[in-house]
Amino acid sequence: MTDIEPTETTNLDRYGNAPLEWSRARDALAGDPTADVTHFLGTCRPDGTPHAAGVGAQWLDGDLYFTSSPAARKARDLAVNPLCTISARLPGIDLVLDGSAARVTDPETLERVAAGYRAGGWPCQVEGDALTAPFSAPSAGPPPWHVYRFTFHTVVGVAGAEPHGATRWRFAR
Repeated sequence: MTDIEPTETTNLDRYGNAPLEWSRARDALAGDPTADVTHFLGTCRPDGTPHAAGVGAQWLDGDLYFTSSPAARKARDLAVNPLCTISARLPGIDLVLDGSAARVTDPETLERVAAGYRAGGWPCQVEGDALTAPFSAPSAGPPPWHVYRFTFHTVVGVAGAEPHGATRWRFAR
């Protein structure tokens, strides 16, 4: 696992709890790929209205990766404006990550991402500069599915289990 450390940590807790450790959030993001966790991608349509969609994200070398049909609203939004958010309820901690997404086309990274999805139970493979599989989420549309790297600069975490707290981490990336 690549270590990414925050350059700034701000305690947002109003009840006297200590700031949360970044390692707790990072470990939750890097958790079991078969866990029942949905990540939600928030994008902005060209007219400025928000859009949210569930995505199957995975942690790899300090970034999150997800897929999209090129025809999907999220992919069309990202083509115009790569700024976005990903949020998730993970075991013991809820996270909202702010950053940007960029399409990935290099074969080595695509194969590593595909291997991660296969480890989680989705039998995808690299075909050209995208992924294919016999099935995907019901709303995903037909293959191919493009792969995106989400690079975050700010993360807010709220702990739902002991030790409780709320913290914002900023990263120089």
